[in-house]
Amino acid sequence: MSSDRRIPSLTPCAGRCSTVFGDLVCRGCRRFNHEVIQWNTYSPEQRLAVWRRLDAQLDQILVPLLPNANLQHVEGFIHSRHIRILDSASTGRKLYHALKLCEKNKQLAHDSGLGVVDQQVKPIWEEFERRVLALAKASYELAWLRADGISYNLMRLLDDED
Repeated sequence: MSSDRRIPSLTPCAGRCSTVFGDLVCRGCRRFNHEVIQWNTYSPEQRLAVWRRLDAQLDQILVPLLPNANLQHVEGFIHSRHIRILDSASTGRKLYHALKLCEKNKQLAHDSGLGVVDQQVKPIWEEFERRVLALAKASYELAWLRADGISYNLMRLLDDED
């Protein structure tokens, strides 16, 4: 996709939102609850910042989990399945979409370019899900610890001025 006008039509949503049940981090797309709620109000720059954080998490988890992946083959595979991604999508994002397709249809593993056989798909998917959710939760906790620390320091500064 070469047009920024199409960015708003894309969403990280995986169609299994858990924030409606009170999760602070969505188990489907791994956005923070406030990002899910406010997504439609975000500017293209804000959305892109969220995409970049999510893609960095996918890179951190999936690139080491799929060392034999052929990225060019993976790109062709997800394109042939009409998966829409941003032009700036990371390697991890591309691997994620190919793995997600294979998780739903294991016989696609051979054609995916992931460098795995169909018996490996489920264990890799389960390990990916475990790791990426833990990373997303840690990212959320760190963001709120930082915000809390900034708030605390600002309050101290205001108190010191009085």
